[in-house]
Amino acid sequence: MIPQKIKQKLMDGTVIPAHPLALNEDKTLDENGQRALTRYYIEAGAGGVAVGVHTTQFEIRDPEINLYERVLGLAMEEIETADVKHDFIKVAGLAGRTEQAVKEAEFAAGKGYDLGLLSMGGLNDWSEEELLDRARKVADIIPLFGFYLQPAVGGRRLSYDFWKAFAEIPNVHAIKIAPFDRYCTLDVVRAVAASTRNDQIALYTGNDDNIVADLLTNYKVQTDQGVVEKQIVGGLLGHWSVWTKKAVDLFEQVQQDREQGHISSELLIAGQEVTDANAAFFDSANQFKGSIAGINEVLRRQGLLKGNWCLMDHETLSPGQSEEIDRIFSQYPHLSDNEFVRANVNRWRQE
Repeated sequence: MIPQKIKQKLMDGTVIPAHPLALNEDKTLDENGQRALTRYYIEAGAGGVAVGVHTTQFEIRDPEINLYERVLGLAMEEIETADVKHDFIKVAGLAGRTEQAVKEAEFAAGKGYDLGLLSMGGLNDWSEEELLDRARKVADIIPLFGFYLQPAVGGRRLSYDFWKAFAEIPNVHAIKIAPFDRYCTLDVVRAVAASTRNDQIALYTGNDDNIVADLLTNYKVQTDQGVVEKQIVGGLLGHWSVWTKKAVDLFEQVQQDREQGHISSELLIAGQEVTDANAAFFDSANQFKGSIAGINEVLRRQGLLKGNWCLMDHETLSPGQSEEIDRIFSQYPHLSDNEFVRANVNRWRQE
């Protein structure tokens, strides 16, 4: 059910930005901006894109907003126009109760998406077995990308046993580990390593607070099958939806260091700089309340978005967050791709 080129790229590891939502001030869809973002990610060298996920705003599914199918369709149109469909990983966010997740999976598969990133958000009253049953039903329709979402933005704690059972689902091909928690991250790595499908599942970091360290760490896990080595091979990240060209450059440096078996001190320094930037963009000081607005603000400053507006009125920058973003722009100019965006943004927006 998953093309071999896509599967190989997924297993090798790549940069997958979580696609934001471009809005006009009246909260209607800015189609030019939405298309421009997809063009940006393709030309920045990303290996794929995830649409309809947390960064895209879960509210696109609300009946009165009804943008889920539209934004997934726009991204696919741009991917097809750029003629990268066969080796560009196309991930559709899936959410809601079983009926809704199945319906979204059917739509995404019909549109040509390669995998569904299955969120457990909003289902905190469900048992782990109910969540697994839901995942199996969705996996009958589309290859699955598991998603461990941090509790601060709607996720929940899930056990080692849950992830081991999840890994045994035949159509699971990757898991995004995003609990922002070392202990929970280890649960997933250990569970996948202990599963009978440990060589069929790619691990991706969603821990925006620990991106580079996640990518550089090799895990050796003692299992009933012996010692199994696993690595977090790539990232599916909201943080990578901004300054994406430089994120790709950094990821390539990570891959080079991994292959050489030598981790440079410069790369470790860069990792802490990225975490500092993420703290500002994701508003960690205020329990991530301004995370989506923060990402949109960076894109606004670069001219990719008209504003940092979100669908929900309460989704805004927190007090002091704009000043923190100012600091990051000033302190880490080498992390930004402002020149790359400046040279291309008018063409991407077709304005």
